[in-house]
Amino acid sequence: MQGSRKIHSLVDGYTAVLRLLVQALALLSGVGIVSMMGVTCVDVVMRAFNRPLTGAYDMVKIAGVITIACALPYTTAVKGHVAVEYFFHKLSHRGRIVVDSLSRAIIIILFVILSVRCYVYGLILRESGEVTATMQLPVFWVPMVLAVSCGIVVLVVLHNLLHPGKVMIKP
Repeated sequence: MQGSRKIHSLVDGYTAVLRLLVQALALLSGVGIVSMMGVTCVDVVMRAFNRPLTGAYDMVKIAGVITIACALPYTTAVKGHVAVEYFFHKLSHRGRIVVDSLSRAIIIILFVILSVRCYVYGLILRESGEVTATMQLPVFWVPMVLAVSCGIVVLVVLHNLLHPGKVMIKP
């Protein structure tokens, strides 16, 4: 009985930490959107005075990647991805479970591969010294953020697979 309580406590702690990570990335995604809007507005106003913001393209490009990458775990946690459920609801209960489990397994495999490849690409960029075009900022960390985000998506999908029918975070 006590072993069961410890396992249940560990699972609850794991879920709480995962929720915190997902919410922190969602907040970072929101900061990315606001920064893209701010940089774009400043650039447009400065262009009116014939003084464009140097590096605006670099900043918006990086913020865009960060925004999309950091929104993935939250969107997965609230089950906000687009789904075609017409045929899914035509299946029997057992058929739905099989299709849902297979699709989640495929998603896990895909995002594990994406996470590893993004991390490796970040290492390659760091080794080569790749920088942005105008501001000369190092860019190796951008694919690494994407790798972490994809890794957290895997953890969220695993959570959803182990807790069927429950939403991890309510939108």
